[in-house]
Amino acid sequence: MTQETALSILKTGANVFLTGEPGSGKTFVINQYISWLSAAGLNVAVTASTGIAATHIGGLTIHSWSGIGARDGLTAMDLDQITSKEKLVKRIKKTHVLIIDEISMIDGKILDMVNIICRKIRDSDEPFGGLQVVCVGDFFQLPPISRMGDMTRYAFESRAWDDIRPLICYITEQYRHLDELLHSLLNSIRKGEIEEDHYNLLNEQTTIDFEDIEPTRLYTHNADVDAVNNKKLSEITGASRSFKMQTRGSKAYHESLIRNCLSPSVLQLKENAMVMCTKNNFEAGYANGTLARVVGFDNYGGFPIIETSDKRRITIEPVSWELAEDGKVRASIEQVPLRLAWAITVHKSQGMSLDAAEVDLSKSFVYGQGYVALSRVRSLAGLKVLGMNANALMVDPKIILADKKFFSESDDAEETFVSMETAEMETMHERFVKANHGKIPTDKDVAESKEKIKIPQESTQTETKNLLKGNLSVKEVAEKRKFTISTIINHIETLTQGKELSFGELEDITKRESGWTKKAQTDIEVAIKKHGTDTLKPLHEETKGKYDYNLIRLVRAMHQMKK
Repeated sequence: MTQETALSILKTGANVFLTGEPGSGKTFVINQYISWLSAAGLNVAVTASTGIAATHIGGLTIHSWSGIGARDGLTAMDLDQITSKEKLVKRIKKTHVLIIDEISMIDGKILDMVNIICRKIRDSDEPFGGLQVVCVGDFFQLPPISRMGDMTRYAFESRAWDDIRPLICYITEQYRHLDELLHSLLNSIRKGEIEEDHYNLLNEQTTIDFEDIEPTRLYTHNADVDAVNNKKLSEITGASRSFKMQTRGSKAYHESLIRNCLSPSVLQLKENAMVMCTKNNFEAGYANGTLARVVGFDNYGGFPIIETSDKRRITIEPVSWELAEDGKVRASIEQVPLRLAWAITVHKSQGMSLDAAEVDLSKSFVYGQGYVALSRVRSLAGLKVLGMNANALMVDPKIILADKKFFSESDDAEETFVSMETAEMETMHERFVKANHGKIPTDKDVAESKEKIKIPQESTQTETKNLLKGNLSVKEVAEKRKFTISTIINHIETLTQGKELSFGELEDITKRESGWTKKAQTDIEVAIKKHGTDTLKPLHEETKGKYDYNLIRLVRAMHQMKK
């Protein structure tokens, strides 16, 4: 299913499970829907399964939103206590749409508890008291965390799931994984069809093909992460700079934000420290997961200056993470959006796109850890495998069966909705909005809403394509969009694979690239014929390092389009 069709289905007010592989654009679709709901005057509660996921989306955990808190059961007394809280009752009654992100990590009994609370507070026997419920996620990601001895139920095994009977919107577009070999490997993991060749392929990943970038190590245990980061920082000579987090608002709320923020309460940095950005700030030129090195500190606030893989220097000033409720900020924390990045846990990497990663799966202990770790990178060129155990690539057989069912149901839903007349679909959208006393938003209303909540109005690849068609070079587009050159090349590869750029357009872009000559193109094509297109390093070595990786990637994309 396309993103466009999924968004149109969401606007009907139907309960939906929005799923798809990592990089398929689930978050993009949800952001578009939130902006549309806002423009229509409908109240949406944006929640997530964990605090880490909640900080990514600027919402609450589902436990906090519903009043469940740390409870793992719901007695009659619990229900009375929860439903007597005036602020909670007001919040749930005002809500029209409940979005639950990272649904894979929510135990089915939690979903059942939220269902009961919503029905009670809204005094309705309808599922969730008549709210539209939108579950977002991928069950191949990390599963719910269960207490010792407890039986875990996936959300789709709950009574609440059966009650809402969600339409399945399985997005099949792909915007992250540009490497066909890696994409094929991840698909094999999803199907439970892992063979010896797949392990051999990963065992061959012994180097990172990108120059001037130190990869992040992904471990399954916190102890390994802390040990690596502390050791690496201590090995750097020179003075250490400290950045202390500032807090505002409700203590309970800001403590939750601190607990789940990827930046530490006290950030210790030195010049030459390897760091990772922990928040999206496209205007400043970085995103959550951007890797860089500290090259100095500015003369004004003493804030760190980082250098990215393509030599762009950015001063990283403090930003805030906010916890909002009913459109009001209840608490916020402010910190420099960096963390030491020699190592990070697989759990905390979920939702990130990493430029390069070294992955240690030798201590994998739950389903999905290997899949999450491997799906963080865009290509095998940015992956080095440090170790694997027998469970590293295992996924729950139960999820494989459920995923096949989801895919089939999504096809049925798509066939039904795509066959509808535009007027019929728009009538369904209008009926949903009016039933909740909203107004049908105009294109201008939606655009203003997107601007207000800082949601992009079109896909980031489309913006890049439009600029490239204006005869700008890759470097000029990167500067204009405040992205790295490598990111723009990623966009180009995605656009060519999706046939959104023609061969002639790609050829023009390549010829505008610094260092391009007929000889350069011939040399790289000869190297490709000898070594293939799977990895970049052999091509760089074969051409004796005369041409940079960006030019090699563009010529490789041209070669792949000729096939």
